[in-house]
Amino acid sequence: MNVRRLVVLLLGLALGSSSFAELRLARLFSDGMVLQREQKIAVWGWADAGAEVKVSFGGQRRKTKAKDDGSFMLRLKRMKTSAEARTMKVTSGADAVLVKDVLVGEVWLCSGQSNMQWPVKSANNFEEEKAAANYPRIRMFLTDLTANTEPQADCTGSWEVCSPDNVGEFSATAYFFGRKLHEDLDVPIGLIRSCWGGTPIRSWSSLSSLQQYSGIMELKATMDSQAERFDEAAEEKRFARVLEDWKANVKKAKEDGKSAPRRPRKRIHPHKSQRYPGNLYNAMIYPLVPFGMRGAIWYQGEANAHSIEDAVLYRDLLENMVDGWRSDWGDRFPFYAVQLVNFKAPQVEPVEDTGWSWIRESFLKFQAEVPDTGIAVGIDVGEEKDIHPKNKQDIGKRLAQQALAKTYGRDIVAGGPLYRSMETVGDTIVLKFDDIGSGLASQDGAELKTFAIAGSDRRFVEAEAKIVGDTVVVRSDAVQFPLAVRYAWADNPVGCNLANENGFPASPFRTDDWAPVTGEK
Repeated sequence: MNVRRLVVLLLGLALGSSSFAELRLARLFSDGMVLQREQKIAVWGWADAGAEVKVSFGGQRRKTKAKDDGSFMLRLKRMKTSAEARTMKVTSGADAVLVKDVLVGEVWLCSGQSNMQWPVKSANNFEEEKAAANYPRIRMFLTDLTANTEPQADCTGSWEVCSPDNVGEFSATAYFFGRKLHEDLDVPIGLIRSCWGGTPIRSWSSLSSLQQYSGIMELKATMDSQAERFDEAAEEKRFARVLEDWKANVKKAKEDGKSAPRRPRKRIHPHKSQRYPGNLYNAMIYPLVPFGMRGAIWYQGEANAHSIEDAVLYRDLLENMVDGWRSDWGDRFPFYAVQLVNFKAPQVEPVEDTGWSWIRESFLKFQAEVPDTGIAVGIDVGEEKDIHPKNKQDIGKRLAQQALAKTYGRDIVAGGPLYRSMETVGDTIVLKFDDIGSGLASQDGAELKTFAIAGSDRRFVEAEAKIVGDTVVVRSDAVQFPLAVRYAWADNPVGCNLANENGFPASPFRTDDWAPVTGEK
């Protein structure tokens, strides 16, 4: 057991009861769980100090002794895939815990903000998806939404077995990802949903790892100052008054045939906020360590795209978070992220420098520079007026495609074209790509759109773009000596259609290293 986890378990003991007389397992070890195949599996919990603890499962029998603080941990040997529902038995003295309906297969952590939390019931074609959701070998652990300034010894939540009755509450992105893996690998799939809407990446990273970022430390100091002045009792009284006023206004609006006002929100103590640095890592990630899993998928970034400065920093923040998680688990596990999709007003200018444009580049650089990672491009599935696109099916499938190709070694194309290099030939720029699959293609069969080109004045104009063999050739009559190309560089690029013949869209990209050209929006 590492030192940090030992400290956390001691804290859990100090903050809880004075004795762990009752045998208890970490919440992840509960009915319906899926254990990761082909890995040594940690099993942990609490019992009487010094008591012998025995675990039996799948023909294995292991034992250990609880430490002075009552915590224990042991590891099961590697296991093969098993779709047979089995029972794990844990005993200590006269106490026994039975964990029923346990499968062995592939386990993935699914984290991020609201687009990962977004449920199947709010995705496209829910009635059809609900009727077809008879997958008893797909299970999802639904964590409760909790935040804490200190690392927690355990989490809260429960495993659910996928069925038409409960699939509606599953994370849509995670479910469609897991379903694709289940269909292709024919193994049980366990999905740990640990996500919270509207949260920035700093909340999901350990506070110690964020010390290097002065902006985040300044924000923390501000929130700490606010916490010192925050009066929770006064806020309860204020909110009660505001809530009564709101109810009266709702009643009056209905009588007048008008829209009801939005429900007020209670102000939360800054140290209990899901946006405080490290708070969700402490309460919703750290308690999962070191539960056996194959890797993680991630759908987050909207809360970090409000400015170009934050969007550019996101590349380093994402690597920092992933490095921290991997260090905690002691495993350089695969990590696949959703690059932010198209959103907001349709593109008007050839290039529109925004936080959303630049954060997509942060994802692109991250997957190119950090080992065992990949991105699912969704520049074609977004919605102008809804930050939560309903087409989570394609997002989930594209994440699964990354995993199937890169983690499970399937001989398939991982995704869409990724910009590799450029060459200037006269008045044209010739672009080369990786991941072209069976060849480059126009996704809708029309001429390529949303390409822009610029010369030494760095003023981008709309450009003609054509597929020539395995390259794209870009030019404009307005630029005689071109230096750079950008593609789909806007919040919501209209008609961007570069793809490969395998049906995966190309990621937005730029060939230059210039600063923003049109000002921040």
